[in-house]
Amino acid sequence: MSPNDTIVPDFDNETDESLRITLKKIDTIEHCCLIEFDGYIDTYNSSFFQNQITKVFAAGYINFIFNCERLSYISSTGLGSFTILLKMVRGKGGDLVLAAIQPKVDEVFQILGFSQFFTIVPAVEDAMAHFCNGVKPSMSVFPKVLACPSCGKSVKAVRAGRFRCMSCKAIIVISEDGNIMLG
Repeated sequence: MSPNDTIVPDFDNETDESLRITLKKIDTIEHCCLIEFDGYIDTYNSSFFQNQITKVFAAGYINFIFNCERLSYISSTGLGSFTILLKMVRGKGGDLVLAAIQPKVDEVFQILGFSQFFTIVPAVEDAMAHFCNGVKPSMSVFPKVLACPSCGKSVKAVRAGRFRCMSCKAIIVISEDGNIMLG
């Protein structure tokens, strides 16, 4: 029996060479599973990813920490799979935190506007603190609601970076000190 199968029975019955998933139970956080990736999530393997994570959810885990340190790429279809999971876990009172995202992957979240829906932290330790403390890791001015410089609509920012305004689709840049400008 594989280590993954001891956490979620029959987890490793299905595999995909482009995405390896490793599970670790976090005993210090109720119903929490750390999920580590090695590979990428795209149109072709997103159903595999979604099926595997649904198995974890069905096994009773509602709090997820995704270690994305070795996730090299994600497509919009992969983001859709994360969104489906986010709705599932929040519907059961759980949460999902993405940790150690590579810049290339983070840019996809930001450009498509998904970064405002997910809790994204620099490291797995910060994700664990999110669950243990019930608060996000300390950031000087975030989360913050700002006005889009293009259309004036409210934009919620949980961290500095490049984002897409959901109203006018303008690319905006939010600095570490919370200033906003067109990108």
